[in-house]
Amino acid sequence: LQSWKSLPSPTIFMTYHALLAREYEWRSRWVNSKHKSDYGEWKLTAGDFYGDAEKDKGLQTSQDARFYAVSARFDSFSNEGKPLVIQFTVKHEQKIDCGGGYVKVFPADLEQTEMHGESSYYIMFGPDICGYSTKKVHVIFNYKGKNHLIKKEIKCKDDELTHLYTLILNPDQTYEVKIDNEKVESGSLEEDWDFLPPKKIKDPEAKKPEDWDDRAKIDDPSDTKPEDWDKPENIPDPDAKKPEDWDEDMDGEWEPPMIPNPEYKGEWKPKQIDNPNYKGAWVHPEIENPEYSPDSNIYKFDNIGVLGLDLWQVKSGTIFDNFLITDDVKEAEEIGKETWGVTKEPEKKMKQEQDDLKRKEEEEKNKEQDTEAAADEDEEEEEEEEEEETQEDTDEALSETDEEDAKPKDEL
Repeated sequence: LQSWKSLPSPTIFMTYHALLAREYEWRSRWVNSKHKSDYGEWKLTAGDFYGDAEKDKGLQTSQDARFYAVSARFDSFSNEGKPLVIQFTVKHEQKIDCGGGYVKVFPADLEQTEMHGESSYYIMFGPDICGYSTKKVHVIFNYKGKNHLIKKEIKCKDDELTHLYTLILNPDQTYEVKIDNEKVESGSLEEDWDFLPPKKIKDPEAKKPEDWDDRAKIDDPSDTKPEDWDKPENIPDPDAKKPEDWDEDMDGEWEPPMIPNPEYKGEWKPKQIDNPNYKGAWVHPEIENPEYSPDSNIYKFDNIGVLGLDLWQVKSGTIFDNFLITDDVKEAEEIGKETWGVTKEPEKKMKQEQDDLKRKEEEEKNKEQDTEAAADEDEEEEEEEEEEETQEDTDEALSETDEEDAKPKDEL
């Protein structure tokens, strides 16, 4: 069992292929929540396809339509003045329809056996999929007791292969999100989250002047509606004729059906001309927001100590692996290459081979079904031909009998 304590402080490296070498080892490290009695069960497996049978072993959700809650503790630390990198792999080999694939980083004072969906956390990061509309990467930070969602939309991977997710949080209040060691989003905490009130607000004392004309175009005052403009939209059909069998006593007075009037011109509106008094769009003046106060410590979390998987899945089968928490961005990239990077192509190859075999088996099965169907069809045709021949023989025998009955008795 490789311990994260053997790695240079403050690096905390947790990989399932080390920590979960045996069943009792991972169960002694990872604590299941007892907040609910019906949480889903986890199992240790590399799944149905993988790059390495041992290295790709991870925690897999095993029961459909369940909440899951498990966590692992480590020596607490603060990321003050240093980058914080959170990295792990996710494989939705069940072709997930609706469920989470994210992790949560908790403060060290979390009671693990009571962890649940409302437990306060520092960071929530990772993919979330539900139907066609939700396929995104969550990046949620807790700031002053409130969870703040990123304002940008980051699309996650939705195939069945393993993917590497990395979040980098820098002390200069910038961030970066990587998928498969490639940057997919970045920016500043203050701009991409609503942690702080806006720096500027509209001046509450400012009002648009009453004589401010913001109409770019106006009606031409010299334009008048033509006298022959007004025509009805619909008129009686001039070609219609009253049916010959129309009975006014029974059917009432006959009226021709209405048809669109070809001379109808619609509602008249005067021509538009440039407004000579146009002043442009009025812009509300802004002032410094008295409620805004900069905070250079939005990125900082003082008591990081627990990593948890707290999620819901409709269809189970997701595998979590290769967890890493470190302050070294380069190290995270290298470890990603040494873990996910080494096994991704063999995994893809095995998956393709399985898909090809499955497709071949389905094709063979379809051929057998087609052959059986054709044989059944031939058998039915033979039975129909036999029935027809039998009927013809019967008809012929009956015909001969009728002919005998029709002969005069002296010919018998």
